[in-house]
Amino acid sequence: MNARRLTLLLCTAETLGMAGFALFAALLPEFQTLWRLSNTEAGWIGGGFFLGYMLAVPLLTGLTDRHDARTIYLWAMLLSAVASAGFALAEGFWSALLWRLLAGVGLAGTYMPGLKALSERIDGAAQSRAIAFYTASFGLGTALSFILTGELARLGGWQLPALLSAVGAVVAWALVWRGLPDKPPAAQPPRRLLDLRLLLGRPVLAYCLAYAMHNLELFAFRAWLVAFVVFAADWRAQPAWLSATWIATLATLIGMPASILGNELALRYGRGRWLIGVMAASALLASVLGLGAALPFWALLLLIGLYSLTVTADSAALTAGLITVAPASHRGAAMALYSCTGFSGAFLGPLLFGVTLDALGAHTLAGWWAAFGLMGVLLLIGPAALYWARERERAVGGCATPVV
Repeated sequence: MNARRLTLLLCTAETLGMAGFALFAALLPEFQTLWRLSNTEAGWIGGGFFLGYMLAVPLLTGLTDRHDARTIYLWAMLLSAVASAGFALAEGFWSALLWRLLAGVGLAGTYMPGLKALSERIDGAAQSRAIAFYTASFGLGTALSFILTGELARLGGWQLPALLSAVGAVVAWALVWRGLPDKPPAAQPPRRLLDLRLLLGRPVLAYCLAYAMHNLELFAFRAWLVAFVVFAADWRAQPAWLSATWIATLATLIGMPASILGNELALRYGRGRWLIGVMAASALLASVLGLGAALPFWALLLLIGLYSLTVTADSAALTAGLITVAPASHRGAAMALYSCTGFSGAFLGPLLFGVTLDALGAHTLAGWWAAFGLMGVLLLIGPAALYWARERERAVGGCATPVV
């Protein structure tokens, strides 16, 4: 199978398998009313998805150094189908949290193992671009999940998108089972399942920390965007002429070309330099986004769109950079470490956002400004880590693996 067909296959499967990604975030205001959730409880459910991912990804992705990533992918996609269907049975905080945890485990066995399956079947310059498209397809799957969840819930209640998301995961399973050829991993010397000794250099750690802060900002934004738009419309006492789920969908779709273009610009101008610049710009926009609720609706949309560009323009460049600096023999373990640290940020972001809203008031402009601002401040840890690694590499005369 050539590189283009393989990339298209795995991107399509990824998009379909993520149909249940926004089952909670897209209907967050409705669930808060239905189940009488506090903002902190809503943050737990929103972040619980990524908690499940974080707990499972070290094992599932690490296994791809010993077993074909295709096998792990197929079993995990079936779990994703079960978790999406099970969410239709949720009756409150604890049951919703359980099903979202399981959905996160399913994603842990599909997203990075799928990337591993793709990267080890493609070589040369095509590999970086395939990674960029695959990474960007995460945004496409998220966007479609937002709009399908919102629109299907209007037609048949919130249980309908949960059930149809399970169907999407089953179709994704069938595509990969039928279309992706087996590829046993290359033989490696015996070692522990997650031997991280070769990964503890500054470049790998810097990318892991930067990815954690990227995800903290990105998934807090996606988890709370619908609720923020609803708040903005209520605060101005003016109805929005575009639904909150459509805004979340469009904001997420913007991220797909931004991620691909960001990787191309990183290749042209230097990955470290690009990532430091774009993450600093995103932090600056986060510090003012919460105040956008006071703007006219068109201006708020413009601000959200601009932020959507910066919040994702580093995504593919970070992942491609990690794969570049990781030792080939430990690439699966490197991706496991990267995902685990990265999605610890994805778990904490929605939770910290909700805690901030509860502390300062979800019905106040100051509460939303502080919540978004906190994400921006924490994001700055990412470029600081990349700069730290780059300066260390310069200090030792370029002998260390560079932050490319």
